[in-house]
Amino acid sequence: MPTSTRPGEWVDPASGLGLGLDDVQSGTFNMTIPTDRYTCPAYATREREAIWKRTWQIVGRVEDLPKPGDWKKYEILDQSFVIVRGNDDVLRGFVNACRHRGNALCTTETGNAKRGFLCQYHLWSYDLDGRLKGMLRENLAGPIDKTENSLIQASVDTFAGFIFLNPDPEASALQDYFGEEVVSLLEPYNIEMFTTVMDVTEAIECNWKVVMDAFEEGYHINGIHPQLLQVLHINPQTARYRFFEKHSAAMAPFEVVGAGVQDQVAGILALPETFPGTVAVIPRFQELIAPYQDADGNVTFPDGVTARTLLQQATREVLTGMGLDVSGLTDSQMVDNQGWVLFPNYFMTVRAGECHVIMARPHPDGDPNRCIWHVASYMYLPQEFRDAVRAEAIVVDTPGSHKYFEALQQDYEQMPRQQKGLRNDGLNHMTLVKEEVVIAHFHSVVDRFMSDAAHR
Repeated sequence: MPTSTRPGEWVDPASGLGLGLDDVQSGTFNMTIPTDRYTCPAYATREREAIWKRTWQIVGRVEDLPKPGDWKKYEILDQSFVIVRGNDDVLRGFVNACRHRGNALCTTETGNAKRGFLCQYHLWSYDLDGRLKGMLRENLAGPIDKTENSLIQASVDTFAGFIFLNPDPEASALQDYFGEEVVSLLEPYNIEMFTTVMDVTEAIECNWKVVMDAFEEGYHINGIHPQLLQVLHINPQTARYRFFEKHSAAMAPFEVVGAGVQDQVAGILALPETFPGTVAVIPRFQELIAPYQDADGNVTFPDGVTARTLLQQATREVLTGMGLDVSGLTDSQMVDNQGWVLFPNYFMTVRAGECHVIMARPHPDGDPNRCIWHVASYMYLPQEFRDAVRAEAIVVDTPGSHKYFEALQQDYEQMPRQQKGLRNDGLNHMTLVKEEVVIAHFHSVVDRFMSDAAHR
């Protein structure tokens, strides 16, 4: 098998590393998905044990907890955890419950406990490493072994600037969960250097897997996002895929196949309306196309020059000029979003300089027809600009009160409509088309986790 000089070259058919749609043989994945997994309370209960108590889940960014004692709460269904930075600078995770009588230690979303955690019920106290250090009227407490009453641990690790938690204290290492290939393919983006520029959490009326499915295919763009057809055409013949044991990546070239030069240029100039991260690149792109424009603004390119190649050049020049390292990325990665699914609930589109993340987890009340979706955007910026653009987390309490950028708003409005249809008793399965192969792979992983749990 040929080797790539840069990890991102897997999208080149000549590399032999990625798959085209025609390379995915019929029967590789089940394309018929039962609908009860979206609506059945009993299925959701089984998911709690099979998936949510055994997988690595993102709880935030490393930059969220910069100082010793900084902590944040993470809740999945009825389980509550707290992640804290210790005095030794290590991030640790604990079950959010006092070992005395189970009182929740942390009731707000974030805080700082530089002197450790204090249970407000009976004033038991814990160090930042979870050790029980004090009890009210300890001399009268009886034979309490402090070493056996430390906070209960959960596994915590970091990758790409994200903090991950696994409720299982015996979980395999995060990098083993991803696998070496996933890690090596994502590392050149330098996502650990990105800054949060949008962070919104909201309850939504659909199952968490409806959210995941919605962002795992481009088949719906013509129906839901027609404005994107100016700049993006999902061509099944040029899309490329990588499937791993639990995760996947997909890429469709960022271009309109068959469109005239004028339409391609106009589409790129309109990019900031949907992709704000392109604002800084557009002026350089305009400079690069200027030599090919006549007095009336009409553009004619010679052989070997396209709007796409000039956008690639502009992106690399602008980011490099800002002192940002994009040397490990290919020209394709300058403009082409790669869609990554990290099981169970993380979807990310990433290209040079920015990424957009969708996460979904079950609603705390356990209703399979509801979930919590978390949308966030991150940008690669020089250190001196990061504090100025860093966004505070927003929790939306009133449904529909927050307006997302156009494409995301369209998805937000669509997903509850699908959930309403899935609740019909007469509909017992969904039928996927081949372009939705990433959804099929995702559900094959769901099936495997559910089956493994059933046989434990």
